[in-house]
Amino acid sequence: MASFDRRDLLKGAGAAALATATGMPAFAQSGGRVVVGTWGGDYARLLTKNIEDPILKPKGLEVVQDQAGDAPRRAKMVAEKRLPRGTVDIQGLSAANMFEMNEAGVLEQIDYSKLPNAKNLLPTMKYPYGMGHIYSGNVVIYNPKIISPAPKGFKDWLDPKWGSKIGFIDIQYQSIFIAASMAATGGKDMNDIEKAKEVLLAVKKAGARVYPTNEAFAQAMKNEEVGISAIWKARVVQWQNAGIPCEAVSPIEGIPTYVSGFVIQKNAPNKENAYAYMDAMLAKAPQEAFAVDMGYNGTVTGLNVDPALHKRIGFTPEEEKTLRDLDYAFLAKNDSAMKEWWDKVFKG
Repeated sequence: MASFDRRDLLKGAGAAALATATGMPAFAQSGGRVVVGTWGGDYARLLTKNIEDPILKPKGLEVVQDQAGDAPRRAKMVAEKRLPRGTVDIQGLSAANMFEMNEAGVLEQIDYSKLPNAKNLLPTMKYPYGMGHIYSGNVVIYNPKIISPAPKGFKDWLDPKWGSKIGFIDIQYQSIFIAASMAATGGKDMNDIEKAKEVLLAVKKAGARVYPTNEAFAQAMKNEEVGISAIWKARVVQWQNAGIPCEAVSPIEGIPTYVSGFVIQKNAPNKENAYAYMDAMLAKAPQEAFAVDMGYNGTVTGLNVDPALHKRIGFTPEEEKTLRDLDYAFLAKNDSAMKEWWDKVFKG
C-alpha cells in the first residue's frame, strides 16, 4: 500500500496564468451554469454554504445540484457515456469510486494548470482523473462505559468476546473487510479476503449486530445497544458533538484513509465552469470551514485550523505515518464478491 504523508507539498503543479486576485480562474468571471452531482444532506448543504454562495454565485455562476447517492449517479455517468454532452459537469465521489469511474472511461483527465489553488494540494490528493476534497481515517469507535479496557485496534474491535455489543454498518462493508483483513494479519495485508471472512464469521456467531445506515448505528450507540465498531474519525467527532457517548482510537494495525473527492465528466456540458467549481473547493476559506462544519481534514497545505479541533479530527505526526491509502484496483475488482458474501452471511 502507498504511504499517506500529508506533510508533503505538491511538486510541479504551477498556478494558472488566468488566476484572478480572488484565486478564481478567469473563465469563471463570465458566469454561466454548472451542474454538481453530490450526496444530499450535510455535504450538499455545506457545499452551498461554504463554496457556492460565498465564492461562485457572486461571480455570476449558476449552480445546480444533482443530489443522489453515489451508486445511481455512477450508473447515470456510465449510461451517458456515448452522449456528446452529459447532464452533469462535476461529480462528488469517494476515491474508490473515482478510480472505478476512470476505469469506465467517463472521466476527464485533470489539467491542473487550470486550478490555481492546486499549488497547495497535497500530492496524495492529486489524482490524474480527480482531486481529493476532504479526508479522514477509519478508527475504532467505542463507548468506555461498555467496553473496557480501551481497544487498541481492529483486532480488539473484532473480538468475539464483545458479542452483541459489536456493531456493523451495512453500507460500510468494504471498510469492514479491510479492517478484518488488517486484524487477521496484524496490519500487514488490507486485502486478505479469506482471512477477513474467518474473522467476520466468528463475530457473526458471537451475535454482532448489523445496522443499515450510519444514522441507525448512531442511534444504537446512543441507546447503548452496541458499544464498539469502526467508522471515519470525522463521524466520531460529529456524534460526539451530538452527545453520543463515544471515543475514537487509531488502530495499531494502521489507519485506512477515506477520501471524498471530485471529478469532471468527460462529456461535461460546462467543463470550464466545472474547473472553476473544483478550484473554489481548494480555496483556504472553504477548506477550513469544512473542518469546522463536518470534522474532516482539508487536502491543502497552509490551513489555519484551531489546535483543539485538529486534535479531535486530525492525527498526530506518529499516526500520520500509519495512514494507509487503499488499493482501489483491488476493491473495484472484488467489490461484487465481497458484497455478495456480506449480504449472504449478515443479511441472508
